[in-house]
Amino acid sequence: MQYISTRGDGTQYSYDEILLKGLSEDGGLFVPLNWPKFSNDQLLKMQDLDYAALASKIISKFTSDVFNEDEVFKVCQKVYKSFNHKDVAPLKKINENNYLMELFHGPTLAFKDYAMQFLSMDFERVLKSKNQKALILGATSGDTGSAALNAFAGHSEIDIFILFPKGRVSYVQEAQMTSVNADGAHSIQIEGNFDDCQEIVKEIFLDQKFRQRVNLSAINSINWARLLPQIVYYFFAALKLGAPDKKVVFSVPTGNFGNIFAGFCAYKMGLPIDKLICASNRNNILSRYFKSRKMERQSIEPSLSPSMDIQVSSNFERLLFEIYDRDSSLVRLKMKKFKEEGIFKVDQKSFNKYEDLFVANYLSDQNIIEEILRIYKLSKIIIDPHTACGTFSAHQARISNQVDDNIPIISLACAHPSKFPEAVNKAIGIKPVLPDAIRDLLKKDKKSLFAPADSNTIKSLIEGYRRD
Repeated sequence: MQYISTRGDGTQYSYDEILLKGLSEDGGLFVPLNWPKFSNDQLLKMQDLDYAALASKIISKFTSDVFNEDEVFKVCQKVYKSFNHKDVAPLKKINENNYLMELFHGPTLAFKDYAMQFLSMDFERVLKSKNQKALILGATSGDTGSAALNAFAGHSEIDIFILFPKGRVSYVQEAQMTSVNADGAHSIQIEGNFDDCQEIVKEIFLDQKFRQRVNLSAINSINWARLLPQIVYYFFAALKLGAPDKKVVFSVPTGNFGNIFAGFCAYKMGLPIDKLICASNRNNILSRYFKSRKMERQSIEPSLSPSMDIQVSSNFERLLFEIYDRDSSLVRLKMKKFKEEGIFKVDQKSFNKYEDLFVANYLSDQNIIEEILRIYKLSKIIIDPHTACGTFSAHQARISNQVDDNIPIISLACAHPSKFPEAVNKAIGIKPVLPDAIRDLLKKDKKSLFAPADSNTIKSLIEGYRRD
């Protein structure tokens, strides 16, 4: 398996190379040269595998040049043993043909754990084999940062710096990031929004001298290896519900388009996905795109689902690459226009091939409150505000006949409701408590760095705090 850049000249890279690079030098995102495929017979044989075994079968398709299935399996066994549910990503029934897939059974109670815990061990494998150190830089709208700091803190080969928008994450998310007390692990509060944080990361990655000097790498979903473990839970849920003999639909709360693109990868690999429902909050750049084929950046409005308060959906570039039949020159032009003007369009003919795959919807903060209550009345299941975006969009797709009644919809429950207690309490009068494992979180000492939204300032901070 080799990789190419969405803006590149066709140069090919190995898995280990793109793992450490994170972002291509040309500013593009790495994608597989070819999509591996599973036949229906192969999928049938995978139905009874446990999560770690299934993960090794899928992940090794993308790593086989450097990291074979047996080696991946050993890592997956270790990683997913730390999750607090025997199924790792369990399904719960809401009502007939509507399900939740709980993705909050990892150490920081969010779906980002499914990739970060694997990724930290993968980085360690490569760095030790090369006798190298790395500096990881990431941006977060909430859960990525806490999951990354939890996973990477304490690794002697790695310094990690996470940027997050000051005052725009939940207090539980902030506490998770600022209570990490380990050498080489730093959270930086930025005066700005998530898009500012993400832009700083991209700008720093384009400074080749700095990048090489500190051996810079990324753990945001701009890094292909971050997306890779997320593909697994799409297969796991679909196989549980009868795939490949039955089609499935997934409803995915998303802002940066990473989680739903992992579902698109599963589709490309042969999983019988009938629809991918793109669920947005009031910052609905993605749902606007799917209705108009126009990607247009607008101002960000803080919402009850802050992890989705985004107007630059970085992973959409990977879908754009597929829409344009992997024409990197066209992708370069579109992304340049978006950076300069905040807008680009996709012609109908190019988008036709995926028009039937994607459905999109969005909801207001008031809708979020109402949806948390609706799900609780329906099933006695408590969901967080991000998950509410997914279940609402699934319900809208069902009642508008965009999804056949006979096809199960799996909504992704991306975070534990206790991470957003105020919104949940407002909806149902119940304030969910943190699980025992992290209940002392808010009492821990906190530390953080602070900076304006300026890449040069961040580079100076990194130089001052990184370990030699």
